[in-house]
Amino acid sequence: MGKRKAKAKAPPKRKTPPLDTTFTCLFCNHEKSVSCSLDKQAGVGNLHCKICGQSHQCIINALSAPIDIYSDWIDACDAIAKQESAYDDEKPSRRYAD
Repeated sequence: MGKRKAKAKAPPKRKTPPLDTTFTCLFCNHEKSVSCSLDKQAGVGNLHCKICGQSHQCIINALSAPIDIYSDWIDACDAIAKQESAYDDEKPSRRYAD
């Protein structure tokens, strides 16, 4: 009589590291100075820099995480920068004739 075939041991599941709640500020470039807080009942996410005082507020849903607020802040800053650059392009340059 032969032995029963032994089952191979299942590989251990990898633990996923927790997502960050503190990030680098876009304006003052300090690491881990921007903290995010979520108010899921009110549906509002807040972001605040401890060093320079920059803040951002956005609408969140039940699945939102602090990284979502931070990425929304980056997108909002990029949109403002594009608007300002478009406004600067529209301005005629002043040249005075002597």
